[in-house]
Amino acid sequence: MDIRTVVLPKLGESILSATVVKWLKQEGEKVLLDEPLLEVSTDKINSEIPSPYEGTLHRQCVRVGQEVEVGASLAEMALGVTLSREGPAEPPLSPSVQRLIQESNLSSSELATIPHTGHGGRLTKKDIECYLASRTLSQLPALAGEEIVEVSSVRKGIAEAMVRAHLDIPDASLITEIDVTDVVLWMQETRGAFEAMHQAKLTVTALAARALCLALKPYPKLNASWTDKGIQVKKHVGLGVAVAVDDGVMVPVLTKCDELFLPDIAHRIQQLADKARKKTLTRDEVRGGSITLTNFGMKGALIGLPILRAPEGAIVALGAITKQVKVMKSDQIVIRSVMYVTLTFDHRIVDGLYASAFLGLFKKHLEQDLALP
Repeated sequence: MDIRTVVLPKLGESILSATVVKWLKQEGEKVLLDEPLLEVSTDKINSEIPSPYEGTLHRQCVRVGQEVEVGASLAEMALGVTLSREGPAEPPLSPSVQRLIQESNLSSSELATIPHTGHGGRLTKKDIECYLASRTLSQLPALAGEEIVEVSSVRKGIAEAMVRAHLDIPDASLITEIDVTDVVLWMQETRGAFEAMHQAKLTVTALAARALCLALKPYPKLNASWTDKGIQVKKHVGLGVAVAVDDGVMVPVLTKCDELFLPDIAHRIQQLADKARKKTLTRDEVRGGSITLTNFGMKGALIGLPILRAPEGAIVALGAITKQVKVMKSDQIVIRSVMYVTLTFDHRIVDGLYASAFLGLFKKHLEQDLALP
């Protein structure tokens, strides 16, 4: 009998494990190629795991409610027919990668959890170094009076992604001050009618998202990624909007945000944020991001330097809106509502002058273009 093992595939760059929700096939049942075998749940989404073989479910290797790591065995399939698909062969490892694996005593199950970012899905030395750095931090012993708090799969994924971005990307940041006095007044006057008409909250985040898409039109290289072949400029804006959830941040994506009007942007942000907090986002709703918008000002922070979400080339961060005393051009002293905005960008893709010009246009759109749809 030809027995093949079905393993938990990678469900996303930051997902390291999943919990079995239910079996869709029982032992002894016939299974077609790509027919769902079981359903699993992560902190992000629920997914059905399709069978990579056609045959009979020989054995269920995991039980309902069990958490399993990426690469772990889920089931054994008895092939009653010709094997239909096994997926592409793993690219060969370079001598330096093989040496690092041996020196670090990495098991095959650990290697299966490491994202492969090299060309053609190759495991690189940098991939292993990022994994080892995050693993070392997670294995530090507790001192007297301290405790080790178990880290969720979301937190582990965030940690690895941040380490990778920090090591791989030469980033730089620019900060500007935006006078949002007119924005705040306009929102106060418009919010009730807007929400009644469009069934969506009118927020600074939604206005900033619209201003960001407008500013990207003449500066498309900030809506791009660095690749081995060159700069990949995206055709549309896949705007990731950071949403605070338990033990981390989720970043659902507004696909083709550059084609949306303000009411659509506001409604979509609200919808995705609700799904993120309820952990009902689909895989498609967390994919395809080309630039990210985060608002840490909601918790009172004034200024921050966010880390890029690889492979994206830019992230815009909004600070808290505060009242400040300002001297106008007429030398009049007034109180204005002010917000600091940070742009962090991949310095391989653009230089400071290009990024500064984009930030200036973003400021103009947010301050002055309230009448735009």
